[in-house]
Amino acid sequence: MAVQVPLWHHYLQAVRSRGASRAQDYQRAEDVLLTVLERVQALDPRFLADYSRDLEAFQFALRSSDDPLDVEVPLWVDAEALVMEEVGAPEVGSGPRCCRLGVPGEGAGLERWMTADVFHALPEGSAKCRGHIVPRKVVQVLRDLLVAAIVHCKHHGLIRPGSLNVDSPREEQLGLSLLVSSGWRAIRVSVVPVVRRKLRAPALQGAWLMPGLPEGSLRGIIRQEGALVPASAQHWRVSDDYLLTRLLSALASLQGHRLDSLSILDRVNHESWRDGGQGPGLTFSHLKTVLLWATVLFPAPEDWAELQGAVYRLLVVLLCCLATRNLPHVLYPEWNLLQDSALDLSALYQRVEHFASQPEASLRIHVTHLGHSPAPRVGSGVKALLQLPARDPAYWVTAYFDVLLDKFQVFNIQDEDRILAMQSILQKIKTLGAEDC
Repeated sequence: MAVQVPLWHHYLQAVRSRGASRAQDYQRAEDVLLTVLERVQALDPRFLADYSRDLEAFQFALRSSDDPLDVEVPLWVDAEALVMEEVGAPEVGSGPRCCRLGVPGEGAGLERWMTADVFHALPEGSAKCRGHIVPRKVVQVLRDLLVAAIVHCKHHGLIRPGSLNVDSPREEQLGLSLLVSSGWRAIRVSVVPVVRRKLRAPALQGAWLMPGLPEGSLRGIIRQEGALVPASAQHWRVSDDYLLTRLLSALASLQGHRLDSLSILDRVNHESWRDGGQGPGLTFSHLKTVLLWATVLFPAPEDWAELQGAVYRLLVVLLCCLATRNLPHVLYPEWNLLQDSALDLSALYQRVEHFASQPEASLRIHVTHLGHSPAPRVGSGVKALLQLPARDPAYWVTAYFDVLLDKFQVFNIQDEDRILAMQSILQKIKTLGAEDC
């Protein structure tokens, strides 16, 4: 084990060495985008250039992957005056419910959103609102404005030739995909209109998420505005991206290797599990959700004090989710983020389990950095153990994941209550015959 510790830190150093350049890449791309969005706002004041993108820069610097970035364009509208009409009953396992945004009968100050290019009027007296702001129309207006703004900025030399290009727009898209050149890197962004509005986050108001996050930060996050984004041609939905990124940033104030473990797994995912980003696989959003769950399940500071152990906190949660084909959303636990992912979860599980059993080869930065790999940490029978939460949700607790950590030889907690709880659930597992030990 002593040989492996420097290896993990060596790999982390390599990941961190790219952070500064990625932050600069993001800054250059942001300058190009804001120049274009300022022109969009000048052409149509209903669409605002948002200058508060510190969280996006923070998140981009953590990543090794090149998944598209969502760039939100807020609408200049009194969102609290709009009528939110929820659509249909929520489906089992679905995320936030969809809604329509209506302009009330007394919609003073909302006249700019009652024009034909963004509005669908209802017959008089047929509803409690005059009509609805239609996402498909809003997206089309924003798309036309962006194209016009890009042409203007290029013609007047406000952006460099080739620094920004529209990426094959399609009518059915609910945003506009752009390719922004930032030095040698091309960053793909998806520009999405959003309505900022006060929204409840019920999951954050319960005690279950409190142990792993700074209480003061959590209170501030709960008070933040939410965002409604297009869900379909006619409907909007609550977007949790900004809220989850705020939760992620709150972890930066805690001591330990929480964010380091996320950066390491994102790099391994990009290089090893997705073959250098060439194949399909887990996204940064998937791994961010895994970290937030690991933070809830392992709230003690000592869980994150040692780098290798911190990474394995994420690995045991991820392996369990892949084995059971269910990655619960943090705010909507009934929503399975793997349900519609179209991923080969069996093949992905094999890659992640192989890394967890013998991580050394994937942590090799250069051929001279590592010689012979140690023996596998765990036998093939671990998958049966990982299936237990699918049979009984009561296993989704710290003691169960402590058992998994022990199987991977990284349980290093001295707390007697934790040890007793782990031993108790291990005895239950043996009684069920789910694991041979």
